[in-house]
Amino acid sequence: MNTLQNRVALVTGSSRGIGAGIAELFAAEGARVVLHGRDADALESVRAKIAAAGGEVLALTADLTRFDEIEALRTRTEAEFGPVDVLVTNAGGNPVRPGPIEEISEEGWHASIDANLTSTFLTVKSFLPGMKERGYGSIVTLSSAAARRPTPQSPFAYAAAKAGVELLTKGLAAQAGPHGIRVNCVAPETIMTERNERQIPAEIQRALVQSHPIRRLGTLEDVAQAALFLAADSASWISGVVIDVAGGSVLV
Repeated sequence: MNTLQNRVALVTGSSRGIGAGIAELFAAEGARVVLHGRDADALESVRAKIAAAGGEVLALTADLTRFDEIEALRTRTEAEFGPVDVLVTNAGGNPVRPGPIEEISEEGWHASIDANLTSTFLTVKSFLPGMKERGYGSIVTLSSAAARRPTPQSPFAYAAAKAGVELLTKGLAAQAGPHGIRVNCVAPETIMTERNERQIPAEIQRALVQSHPIRRLGTLEDVAQAALFLAADSASWISGVVIDVAGGSVLV
């Protein structure tokens, strides 16, 4: 039997990259998958791929910094597929380049916090009440190695937002656990998405490989498998944890 058979799973930020990888694996494991993003064309590409493989899939757009749009997404999801059992809050981004804190603009700071932390908070705020009523749910949030291992070169606004996601995860786990809901977090290091393949020069990729005790860079499958483990009932007594998908480069 597939791991997520008969489950409804929403993966935010799933039009490409890590989110798409998670959604594709969840569909292969039997979930009815709801894709989310803001790029309708990219969403359709992922939707078509999952559908061609025999998966049940729905693609919806929404701005996750607006609670009314998230509520509309939830209403549409429930009308089409039923209540969400598994919620993966992958949507985010890093709009501010690394640099000294004093050079971060106020606008850049707010953009980072909103894209990563506020979007996670508002998405959970919308979906958690229904999970509590049903007495079941698995929530997987996405952090980053940037929040786990700060360096002078860290993208500080992004790292602070992701560190907030980790604390939010633990607080939610404590509050929601008595209602039958588990909340966990995945924190990837450098993952070789199509974008990173294009943007990271080969010599820097080679240097990054040498910085990991496990001498390779991460793949979409690495992150997706960690999310699947946390989402599934086989992890039914695991809540409030952060799993570093980092090739051993984050040792805590």
